[in-house]
Amino acid sequence: MKTIHLVSAARPNFMKIAPLYHALSRQDWAHPVIVHTGQHYDKNMFADFFKDLGLPDPHINLGVGSGTHAEQTGRVMIAYEKVLMADRPDLVVVAGDVNSTAACALAAVKLGIRVAHLEAGLRSFDRTMPEEINRVVTDSIADYLWTPSRDGNENLLREGIASEKITMVGNIMIDSLVMMTPAIRAEQERERIGLESGLYGVVTLHRPSNVDDRSTLYELCKALGRIAEKTPLVFPVHPRTHNQLERFGLLHLLADSKGIILTEPMGYKAFMNLVFGCRFAITDSGGLQEETTYLLIPCVTLRSNTERPVTVTQGTNILGTPRTLEKDLEEVMERKVDG
Repeated sequence: MKTIHLVSAARPNFMKIAPLYHALSRQDWAHPVIVHTGQHYDKNMFADFFKDLGLPDPHINLGVGSGTHAEQTGRVMIAYEKVLMADRPDLVVVAGDVNSTAACALAAVKLGIRVAHLEAGLRSFDRTMPEEINRVVTDSIADYLWTPSRDGNENLLREGIASEKITMVGNIMIDSLVMMTPAIRAEQERERIGLESGLYGVVTLHRPSNVDDRSTLYELCKALGRIAEKTPLVFPVHPRTHNQLERFGLLHLLADSKGIILTEPMGYKAFMNLVFGCRFAITDSGGLQEETTYLLIPCVTLRSNTERPVTVTQGTNILGTPRTLEKDLEEVMERKVDG
């Protein structure tokens, strides 16, 4: 029997490993082991997602918590190396582009253990993004590169990766969405909050470029307040974003707005139940760009670039800025009407 480590760290990773875990669990030859690095350590950021996706508690939990990029990467490498040396797996599968992705890939490769990168080949071409560094590093050392789309293949070939290492497997996060659709539709989160389908927007924000600068975050809060005067907004607040709102004294701008509903981070089913019924989404998340494109929901992504260009060229996504958010939202909504 082959032991396969499925490494997860942040919420987007959980959705990526779930279909693979369930598929491998049905194979007589495979022994899938879930390794959670502890990068997202809040209960609502971790335990609820595992439960919603039908995953067992992690078999191995490194418990690294938060920290600087170097601290987090170093702690993961040290902790995971000990795990690998104690019980060597046949394959390590890392997903996405968080610090733990690169750290676990490095730890495994240095011990001569084969590594597969799930969601390989994505590029924003912006080296100021920590995630871009993680993508490039992981792809350069992985033995198997599983891409979600043709542009991923093209990026890897352009970088000199041997074609025999590359396999286009499609978007596994959408596989999770399809697998979970009946359970998502059965959720009552929308009704619990008191929202009518198609009459509200969903907001998620967490990236440093949007929440670490007071003037940028202030501009965002004011823009969201103006949008909420016309359309109610549901905003599950990431712990890091909540901390920054409090630190900058801006939380009241959202909390005092009658049209903005602030909530704790949600489990996968509850959050996607809201997304299924929303009129539009405003986000800086990579995953939500793809989910809204699949669901044909207009989305404004508050970033200057995206590693998922297909969501813009062929999907329902548009790139925007805090300063132009209201105009960007009008544009993407008009595009839906025209389409």
